[in-house]
Amino acid sequence: MISPCILVCSIDMKTGYCFGCGRTREEIAAWMDYSDMERRELMEILPARLETVERRPRRETRRRRMARERDNA
Repeated sequence: MISPCILVCSIDMKTGYCFGCGRTREEIAAWMDYSDMERRELMEILPARLETVERRPRRETRRRRMARERDNA
């Protein structure tokens, strides 16, 4: 199952989005119930959400590392 989780699980109180993945608490809780299509659709909007959170992860996330490696390949 695809998941945007990077194990940085903390919610930005201003936006309601997780600092690590960009999902809301409700989306995180319902993730297992979503279809693959619903998960993919949500994952497409997560990068834009992450731009709105107050704080950024201090380390390179798995998603960013994979994107960097893909871009450099």
